[in-house]
Amino acid sequence: MAQFDSKSFNEKAFKYSVDRVPNMRMNEIKKSKALAANPEIKAVFANQNGTAYAKIAMRGLIDGEAVNYDGKTDIEASRTKTFERGVVVVGRAKAWIETDFSYEITGGVDFMQNVADQVAEYKDTLDQDTILAIMKGIFAMTIGNKNKEFVTKHTYDITERVEGNCGVATLNSATNQACGANKKKFTMIFAHSDVATNLENKRLIEHLKYTDENSVTRDLDLYTWNGKLLIVDDSMPVELIKAHYIKCNPTDPGALKVVADDATVNPGEIKIANTKIAGIKAGEYVYYIADCNKYTSYALGTGSIDYEDVGVKHPYSMSRDEKTNGGEDTLYMRQRKVFAPFGLSYEKVNQASLSPTNEELSDGSNWSLVCSGEAKEADRSYINHKAIPLCRIISRG
Repeated sequence: MAQFDSKSFNEKAFKYSVDRVPNMRMNEIKKSKALAANPEIKAVFANQNGTAYAKIAMRGLIDGEAVNYDGKTDIEASRTKTFERGVVVVGRAKAWIETDFSYEITGGVDFMQNVADQVAEYKDTLDQDTILAIMKGIFAMTIGNKNKEFVTKHTYDITERVEGNCGVATLNSATNQACGANKKKFTMIFAHSDVATNLENKRLIEHLKYTDENSVTRDLDLYTWNGKLLIVDDSMPVELIKAHYIKCNPTDPGALKVVADDATVNPGEIKIANTKIAGIKAGEYVYYIADCNKYTSYALGTGSIDYEDVGVKHPYSMSRDEKTNGGEDTLYMRQRKVFAPFGLSYEKVNQASLSPTNEELSDGSNWSLVCSGEAKEADRSYINHKAIPLCRIISRG
């Protein structure tokens, strides 16, 4: 059996073992093509010693109206603008201590493989948490009209509708509102298990399957929704909605007719005052929403996030303490990666150290649409928001 101590630990062999383990979530995200390699990002961090943040140029598109070519009208020329995109390296590290690890914890199982299995899954979770923090920050942008427009257009909120749960048309409508004809680029969704269960009950999603090295096929906790990868994660945003009434159509199931406060209330009717809806009138209809949760789901598209593993000098290392608790081994893990959403710039307005925390990545003040960078917003050119295949769906399930 391989020994777990600083003398026999082989860093390269351990890294190879970890890399061999199927990283289900990250592999599936990569297969969906939501994550895309970016040679420019890789080059800027490889060639600049120790760089943790960089501004990368994005070439602007040609635009302007063509003039009438009639032999007497002067041809007008325009210039393309160069956009600036901020990208940041996210560094994470962790250590685990085990006493007599190889025998007492693994029960005689191959130690190195057992640890590799766990570290691979742990790193999957780290990367997924980073992506979700970035998504939260993007949709928390409030500074600038173009940033607000992006948040509005790329948010599909159905919580205030009679049918507030995701259904057959939800994903298609949400991606169309965000990107129009560019909706075809969407390839994956992050959703809470309650949302996934609702979709499963409606038979709108299917399990993905995995075949291991022994040719055993099993269901994964990964699904497809309308042919797009669905990753179920209970760390998705959840918020309580207090019971209230909303306006609805008279043909909606459960609709109540509003009557004047001095009228006699018949079955299927409700007085104006009881609805607590400002401006509601007698003769209109309302629907009652009981206490419930509202869930945020994120949809991502092909190439929506540029991804590069910048690397570290020692991704894994070991130390041995012979004294403490009769002898302890400590395994250290380190990583530095870039997750840069296409068309969005990390501005590093609020970041305390060289690597952003998930809280800082979730801060909307750190994010902006890619633009040409002039001092005044009115002078800037911004990327077309429809070119960015990212959106969120807010629903009651």
